[in-house]
Amino acid sequence: MLVQSIQGSPQSAHVVVLGNEKGGSGKSTTALHIAVALLKAGQRVATIDLDSRQKSFTHYIENRRAWSERARIKLELPTHFVVDRAEGNLVEANEAEEFNNFAKAISSIEHTHDVVVIDTPGHDSYLMRLAHSMADTLVTPLNDSFVDFDVLATLDPTNFTVTGESHYSNMVREARRQRRLVDGKLTDWIVVRNRLATLGSRNKRLVGEGIAELGKRMGFRSVDGFAERVVYREFFPRGLTALDDLDEQTLGTRPNMSHVTAREEVIGLLNSLRLPMSENGKRRAAARAEWYSVMDQPLQVHDLLA
Repeated sequence: MLVQSIQGSPQSAHVVVLGNEKGGSGKSTTALHIAVALLKAGQRVATIDLDSRQKSFTHYIENRRAWSERARIKLELPTHFVVDRAEGNLVEANEAEEFNNFAKAISSIEHTHDVVVIDTPGHDSYLMRLAHSMADTLVTPLNDSFVDFDVLATLDPTNFTVTGESHYSNMVREARRQRRLVDGKLTDWIVVRNRLATLGSRNKRLVGEGIAELGKRMGFRSVDGFAERVVYREFFPRGLTALDDLDEQTLGTRPNMSHVTAREEVIGLLNSLRLPMSENGKRRAAARAEWYSVMDQPLQVHDLLA
């Protein structure tokens, strides 16, 4: 009933949820790149961090705000919320408190923003399941290895064919079913293969085949995400993304080819997600692009998802 009361309300914002029960898959990095790309494309973006213990997403955004002020550079920032996890002794009371905190965040932004990006914790929880049931777009980053593939399915050790779905896959199936029953909408589920090897390998091929097979059974799309690059880890302390204007002032060092390749990688991923764009947002992006052209300053990603 709690899920239905949120989903049953008018909801203008498109909800993007980053979910995976395994940590270290790149959820927070992917979430901020999605948020910044949409901001640069003129969209009004809000972000919600449901991992109140780790707060990686929140720290990333805080780092971005702090560096923007310290370096006196313009860095786009979303409207951000953290929803704390209840720590009481009664499960029902905890879930009611978490729901109320989550509902307050959603209700304050759902009609004033175009997109809400939600980062979930790397473990099963009430808030995680609630967010999954609200997703218009569900993005599951997955490190390109059999260790991480285990979060989605089990494999036959002889021929590497899929033999069953995992707890997380079954949870997503149920969340999508609930969404369809409540408002008739379908959740677009995309599995993003992160930390891809730059060279082909047997592991890369077999993992890809397993994901493709499972995708047919579970109804998700798979796309290539971020390769294993040091630059993504270096972005975090300053809250930067591959989509920002990366120069010596912003980075503290001269950008190199790895930064250029990372940007191309991110743009390819974001285009593959096929996120909707509000017409007002497109007009805002076009107006900003025109202003930049008049000022003779290049705007790096003004029409990224147009």
